[in-house]
Amino acid sequence: MSLLSAPEDNAAVRGVGVGLRASHYREFLDLRPQVEWLEVHSENYFGDGGYDLHVLERLRPHYPVSLHGVALSLGSADGVRAAHLAKLKRLVDRIEPALVSEHLCWAALGPRHFNDLLPLPYTREALDQVVSQVTQVQETLQRRVLVENVSSYLQFRASEMSEFGFLAELAKRSGCGILLDINNVFVNSVNHGFDPAQALLEIPGEAVGEIHLAGHSAAGDLLIDDHGSRVVPQVWSLYEAVYRRLGPVPTLIEWDTSIPPLDVLLDEARTAQRISQVAHA
Repeated sequence: MSLLSAPEDNAAVRGVGVGLRASHYREFLDLRPQVEWLEVHSENYFGDGGYDLHVLERLRPHYPVSLHGVALSLGSADGVRAAHLAKLKRLVDRIEPALVSEHLCWAALGPRHFNDLLPLPYTREALDQVVSQVTQVQETLQRRVLVENVSSYLQFRASEMSEFGFLAELAKRSGCGILLDINNVFVNSVNHGFDPAQALLEIPGEAVGEIHLAGHSAAGDLLIDDHGSRVVPQVWSLYEAVYRRLGPVPTLIEWDTSIPPLDVLLDEARTAQRISQVAHA
C-alpha cells in the first residue's frame, strides 16, 4: 500500500453516512438500518475492550467505517501527542477503517488538554509546523489522513493567508486530504463576515475526500457549531453548489448533542442523497 493511500476499502465509501452514537447502537445491531457508511469518534474506542469497541467490531463487517479524531491536536506548538497517536494507530490496525480524519486545530500544550478545537493563526510558521505533524501522523498510520476545517469564534491578526488557502497548502505539501465541513464554513462566514460561496472556491477539489453536514445554534449575532439540530437551508444550498463542482464525495450527517431518534438522522441522510443526485445529474 502506498504511504498516502487508503486501503482498497476506501472505494466502498460512497453516498451518505451518519455518525454512530451510543443511543443508536441497539438499532444498528438488531436492524442493520440502510445507510451507506458510519463514522465514529476515534477516542471513544481507544480502550482494549468494552461495549463500545464490541459494537464497532460487530458492525464493521456490515458498514464501511470512518474514524474521526477530535483530540490529536495537529496544530500544537509542542508536537503531536505520541501516546495518543499510538492509541490511534492501534485502533486503525484493529478496525481497518475506510477513512481516517482529524481537525485543523490545536487542543493541548504540555500536559494540559483543553477539550476544545482551538483555531490556528494562518501563518507560514504555523503551516510548516502542521505540515510536519500531519506528515508524522501519516507515516505512523501508513495512510493518508483527511484534515477538517473547524468552526471558530475569533481570528488572529497575525494570519498571513485565509483558512482555505492554509488548508490548500497543507494538502499540497503533506499529501493529506481535506474533510470539508460545510456547516463550519457557514458558521465562520457569519461570525467573521465573509462570503462562504467565494471561500469554498479556494478549496482544491481533488483533495476533498469527505464532506460533513450538521446543524448549529445562534447566540445573538454569533453562530455556535453545536451539532444539535437539522441542517439549515443555507448549508444545504452550499452543499448543492459544492457537489455540482466536485462531483461525488462521501457525505456525513453529524449530530452530537440533543441526539434525536435514528429516523431523524436517516431522514437528513435521505435529503443529502436527494440533493447530491440532483446536483450530479
